[in-house]
Amino acid sequence: MIAIGCDHGGFELKTEVIKMLEQKQIPYKDYGCYSLDSVDYPVYAKQVCEAVVSKEAELGILICGTGIGISIAANKIQGIRAALCSDCFSAQATREHNNANVLCMGGRVLGVEIAKKIVEAFINTPFSNEERHINRINQIEE
Repeated sequence: MIAIGCDHGGFELKTEVIKMLEQKQIPYKDYGCYSLDSVDYPVYAKQVCEAVVSKEAELGILICGTGIGISIAANKIQGIRAALCSDCFSAQATREHNNANVLCMGGRVLGVEIAKKIVEAFINTPFSNEERHINRINQIEE
């Protein structure tokens, strides 16, 4: 299951990503926000990340206006490795090398079609399990 959340700046893109998840029959849970009304992104980052850390969700997707603020908030939560991605290569590499468990994107930065491709790359790429990458992740988590 994918946990997904956003602030008002990411609401429209989140709506499009959810349509794609539904079309591909990928299970998800929407943690909000649910409109264009101004909200605080840390609230939604925390909810999505708690779902990932607790294993309620396998991965998370967070979207704010730029993706920056929500990625900073997400990475404050122990056990989260959130990556702000604006291209497919980065989404794939962060899963393979960093075992990132939360994808962050900018709703005011990305077009819908590239965002969908980034989401697909992120959720379809497994962690490499290479020892060098495991060692680096362990160093991050110390």
